[in-house]
Amino acid sequence: MKITSELTSDAEPLTTAFDGLAAWCRARDYAGHDPFDALNSRLFQATPLRHSRLARLAWTQIFKRSPVNLRAPAGVPAGRNAKGTALFALAWLARLRAARGAGGGGGAAGGEAGREARALLEDLLASRVGARGGGAWGYNFDWQGRAFYAPRGTPAIVPTAFAVRALAGAYDEFGDEKYLAAARGACRFILRDLNRGEESGDEVCFSYTPHDRARVFNANLLAAETLAATGALTGYDKLKEEAVRAARYVARRQRADGSWAYGADAYQSWADNFHTAFVLTSLSRIIEACGDPRDEFAPVLRRGFDFWRDNFFRPDGFPKFTPERAYPADAHSAGAALVALAELRDFSPDAAPLAARVARWTLEHLRDPRGFFYYQRRRTHTVRTPYMRWSQGWMMYGLAKMLETSSVVSGQLHPTHNLND
Repeated sequence: MKITSELTSDAEPLTTAFDGLAAWCRARDYAGHDPFDALNSRLFQATPLRHSRLARLAWTQIFKRSPVNLRAPAGVPAGRNAKGTALFALAWLARLRAARGAGGGGGAAGGEAGREARALLEDLLASRVGARGGGAWGYNFDWQGRAFYAPRGTPAIVPTAFAVRALAGAYDEFGDEKYLAAARGACRFILRDLNRGEESGDEVCFSYTPHDRARVFNANLLAAETLAATGALTGYDKLKEEAVRAARYVARRQRADGSWAYGADAYQSWADNFHTAFVLTSLSRIIEACGDPRDEFAPVLRRGFDFWRDNFFRPDGFPKFTPERAYPADAHSAGAALVALAELRDFSPDAAPLAARVARWTLEHLRDPRGFFYYQRRRTHTVRTPYMRWSQGWMMYGLAKMLETSSVVSGQLHPTHNLND
């Protein structure tokens, strides 16, 4: 669905924030640090600890939880992240659509957005990693999780899915077949290379990488979204059928209160803000791309949205981390919420006013005067580390989606407006 809207004066705070953030990111060539890049440390890699699972896990968590950035003394270089590149491309594609909606062909703003999007998409295509079934994307760092270890460049579904979201949007905008060809390659990766952690006649759960059997709900839905979007663009119904099977696996594991755990295993029982936003966004995109399962999945989406809206935000827009725990307020949660709410604006009348509250709170509390966004606001302090993918990529994407749909938030960013209406 194409969204066009007039950029009114009420979009000015968002435009100012987007422009400042875009300038800050471009000045650094969209490269930076990440909460999970600690294993890129030259210091750590020079020690035998690099071979220890527990040491890798502890090292990563120390850097992720530290109130100060330890990366410079530990020799962690700034880098480009494929998922971050996809998020920045998605942001510029949204700005291009907004510019076209505001001024016919888009004018100078549209030209800038188109050039930035195309350049980032070229970088994205160049950063593909090998996989038996076709093109995929991985992270630019070794990653040690509780369930498995993924060395740098391991093909993984999450960066791959966001890459395809950007490529599918680019094909829709520019009509360049190379974008669609790359999306088809990613579908081959999903269907041929990923394991099936669980499968039945009408359900399937795809793994995170080819080397694990994890059953992570948002990751499985991202795989489904990739298949659905590519199937809709190519007319290949088999891809959409597989997407529906994967979506059904997640839909049937929704809790009675409308929430989802992170995954199917007992140690994955928590629910957090941004992974819930991922689930809602992907599910809405699957419904739109596939059409037929709307009656099956729309009630699931409604229950999930209602739980997320009622349990993950304070009245002023503060993005809670979990239903039980407000802190930390994370820029990632804010950005992912803005994207999800923009996607769901036609689904619920609550989406637009909630998006306005989240945007206003985030601009007031997590934005640095230099243009970037802080990592987290914790109970006693703010962690100001400017993570490129985690914070800047998501906020740039979220702000761009807000501007793309600015007509639905007209008048709701000014302090004099009652944001609780």
